[in-house]
Amino acid sequence: MSYRVALNFEDGITRFIDVKEGEKVLDAAYRNKINLPMDCSDGVCGTCKCRCENGAYDLGDEYLDEALTADEVAQGMVLTCQMVLESDCTIAVPMASGACKIKPVQQEGSIVELAQLSPSTILLKLALEQPVEFLAGQYVQLAIPGTAESRAYSFSTKPGAKEAGFLIRNVPGGRMSGWLSEVAKLGERMSFTGPSGSFYLRPVERPVLMLAGGTGLAPLLSMLEVLAESGTNQIVHLIYGVTRDGDLVETDRLDDLAARLPSFSWTSCVADPESAHPRKGYVTEHLAGTPVEAGDCDVYLCGPPPMVEAVRQSFAARGFMPSRFLYEKFAVSVAA
Repeated sequence: MSYRVALNFEDGITRFIDVKEGEKVLDAAYRNKINLPMDCSDGVCGTCKCRCENGAYDLGDEYLDEALTADEVAQGMVLTCQMVLESDCTIAVPMASGACKIKPVQQEGSIVELAQLSPSTILLKLALEQPVEFLAGQYVQLAIPGTAESRAYSFSTKPGAKEAGFLIRNVPGGRMSGWLSEVAKLGERMSFTGPSGSFYLRPVERPVLMLAGGTGLAPLLSMLEVLAESGTNQIVHLIYGVTRDGDLVETDRLDDLAARLPSFSWTSCVADPESAHPRKGYVTEHLAGTPVEAGDCDVYLCGPPPMVEAVRQSFAARGFMPSRFLYEKFAVSVAA
């Protein structure tokens, strides 16, 4: 028997390893050629201290209090040299991946779907040579074929699927969107490196509010796919904001997710004052009746920088601080 562990490094790079039953996490990492920080490996120095973000484990009682205090244990801190797993886990490592001799992993897939969902959004799906492990919400660096350039895109599909889906903003003059619109053909090969990112789904222990702006919907779709599969009784609500009516995409998929996950609901809003949509304005104008009003909730926010800052300022004005507030900003890249 073994357990699957996601090691998430300080620079956002994530690697997955198998840990055998009764094996210390530090030993498993070294067996997988990942040099986690350590000096003594005996629970004395505290050098291997990390944080377990989810999962069950046993630390034993052979480490010194000077290496790991009771307060740190209560906060989820662990010594990987003493940590024996009792379930799959996600561990945050306070060190850059390069310092642990982690090399980027490149994978490939072939284009099986390419669609212009709206004037602002392109759907790209790749059939994978092998399923990709990642934490729902993370991104990869997708290479632009024929160039040395790449762009960061979040998966819109769930981890371990046979296909990888991405929502790509159609940017005038954009290298990736231009290539997809004018050059790419079905069956063409594309490569990517990753996964990366600290914006990913944590254990759902309280109500969840998700806020998406434009193609910032992608990582939230990935999270919702995981929740629909695993199930949760906690309320999960999404507000999906776009600029114009035609920018709303994947609405049928959101309806399907709501049918599969009874505790999930979603609404949308359109910023254009000339819109025919029943809810006009920005997401910050439509927080009434959401988990924010209940106080104790987790917030996941993904959108362009102005949206992220507007939400942060709105929360500050309300005097509201979520139990968890995870956000990711995305900016567009165009040709020089």
